[in-house]
Amino acid sequence: MIVKKLELDFFRNYAHLEVSFDPRVNLIYGDNAQGKTNLLEAIAYLSAARSHRARYDKEMIMLGVDSAFLKGEVFSRSRDFTLEAKLFRGRGRQLHSNGVRLKTAGELAGVLNTVLFCPEDLSLIRAGAADRRKFLDSAICQLRPRYAQALAEYHRLCDHKTRILRDWPENPSLLQLLDDFNLRMAQTGAIVIHYRAHFIKRLKEHAPAIHADFSGGREGLELTYETVSTIDDPKKQPRELLPMLLDHQERHRQAELDSRQCLSGPHKDDLAVTIGGQSAKTYASQGQTRTAALSFKLAQREIFQEETGEWPVLLLDDVLSELDPRRQAFVLNRIRGGQVFITCCEEEKLEGLEGGRAFHIQNGKVS
Repeated sequence: MIVKKLELDFFRNYAHLEVSFDPRVNLIYGDNAQGKTNLLEAIAYLSAARSHRARYDKEMIMLGVDSAFLKGEVFSRSRDFTLEAKLFRGRGRQLHSNGVRLKTAGELAGVLNTVLFCPEDLSLIRAGAADRRKFLDSAICQLRPRYAQALAEYHRLCDHKTRILRDWPENPSLLQLLDDFNLRMAQTGAIVIHYRAHFIKRLKEHAPAIHADFSGGREGLELTYETVSTIDDPKKQPRELLPMLLDHQERHRQAELDSRQCLSGPHKDDLAVTIGGQSAKTYASQGQTRTAALSFKLAQREIFQEETGEWPVLLLDDVLSELDPRRQAFVLNRIRGGQVFITCCEEEKLEGLEGGRAFHIQNGKVS
């Protein structure tokens, strides 16, 4: 997969941009707060219609204007695609692929796959379960349209159920709806758990090996999928998981009513990470944390390549700055193959990579 050209209008600090990229390595360099990360954010948005640092689309629109436009010319699956996104203040976005309006972001799956690593990804190891679920969801949604649909439906149902649990003491008739929501949540939740389990299985085949190479074989990385306690094997088919989820819901029914919170389902899932047998969240050093998070992303890249036959576009935001020379060399050697974008402050970081182009970013302009 290759991003051949990118066009932006009123996106972040880019009033207008048209730039063509190298199919191999693209070094994006310049001082801080000039727009390097914004460029990677735009590419990533065209792959899945979501941002890694903005909760709402309006946050990506330049101040003082009402809309923004993103357009990418992409080569994928042996053909050309033109992806477009129009963002608005006060109303929903519009997504197009080759001129056809898309109904959902899930229809982008498989057109442009991206893997992004940024400094915030240290939260994969350090923060709570929500950050690790977000990583899993972002990766699987790009590969499995059915997962994206089930996840969106599950979140919608969970929001509705949460409102029922919050309001039922003042309006007891709401409890008549609870069983229907529980059943539908269990059905969609079973799909979510099934796909997460199989992706984590693949992740466990790749990430520990990458981490071992990274650390010179001195550290062992282990991953464990923690989901609903009544499920004995999350890799089972959704129809087999359904009764286990319903059982868990029933066991927690009174607790949910008492707490007015939704306590049962995959929205509580976690991916436990240990290094050398100890909890990485609690005991990992800064270097171990960065190495483990980067191992996740490089493993995701390899899974995408195995799954699709094409390398996803790799977006590395300030990844080299806090690595020692040996680990920098490891990263540069590991990312050979496919298109890569790297941001940094120094153009010299391109040394050691074969081919490619360097782009200097200054105040939202590229040279």
